[in-house]
Amino acid sequence: MNRSTSRGLVRVSLALAAAVASTVLVAPASTAVPGTAAEAGRTSAAAPAGTERRCAVVYFDLGETLVHTADDGSTSYLPDASAYLRALRERHIEVGLITNVPSSWGESDAERAARLKKEVDAGWTGSAPFAWDDFGDRILTPRTEAERKPAPVLWERAGAGSDGCRLVYEAETGEETDVAASLGYLAYQVGRPHRPAFLPVRLIELLAHLPR
Repeated sequence: MNRSTSRGLVRVSLALAAAVASTVLVAPASTAVPGTAAEAGRTSAAAPAGTERRCAVVYFDLGETLVHTADDGSTSYLPDASAYLRALRERHIEVGLITNVPSSWGESDAERAARLKKEVDAGWTGSAPFAWDDFGDRILTPRTEAERKPAPVLWERAGAGSDGCRLVYEAETGEETDVAASLGYLAYQVGRPHRPAFLPVRLIELLAHLPR
């Protein structure tokens, strides 16, 4: 991300200071991301007619972001992931997956997603099943090996289908969040010490209602 874009994100963070705690979270070291350790209050009514749509879509990587696969092949939610998805669902914030799978798993995103679900569910050990229904048809996977992340193609495809919503991307690697941020996503690296496990939900609500 260039320096002017980074400064702009910092200004957004400062503008939110009256509504959120003053801690500024940084996604990878090169990408300033506004955030807070405490959640803010709810935002006001939707934008007036005739203005741009106010909404957000939160995309995730899957492995080691939402789920963990153990050495024995079993898979389960990472801590806080299930509750976080539930909180997004309760606030009607759409979610999606941008995840690498073998392109040979199918001819379409739907076919590759079906194979992904089968693979994850086969080793699932969580007390509740993975929330596939939350993601609908927003599971984007590489059509060719050249499209595998960190190539920008999957983020670009997600953005093209976002219907003008603010785009958020959460993943465990700085390499991926750097690429997402360079493409206009609010990018957040999960699992870093001394920070919330995920980008706070109500901050996403606030950002969705800010002009872009």
